Amino acid sequence: MADQEPTTIKLDCPCCGATLFVDPALSVVLRHELPPPQHKAPELKDAGRMLREEATQRDQKYRDILHAEKDKGKVLDRKFQELFKKAKDEPIEKPIKDIDLD
Repeated sequence: MADQEPTTIKLDCPCCGATLFVDPALSVVLRHELPPPQHKAPELKDAGRMLREEATQRDQKYRDILHAEKDKGKVLDRKFQELFKKAKDEPIEKPIKDIDLD
């Protein structure tokens, strides 16, 4: 049998773009290369627009939280009523004690 040269598999990560070199015989990552940095700094002319967008998002999150807090009492009351109906409909059973199991 001829000695086969070990092969490595080159994989590109779809999330971060890193390159992995894997040895299939050993099932290990031999090395990895980080993707080149792709820092795109925002333009100064877009700063005002970005600040307005962030303020809008912040206001929307605040309104969502405020709305959820206003309805929190109604939601808890409805849950209580549903559980109360369920408890009413279930028959009352004598609890089983450990001593009864012997």
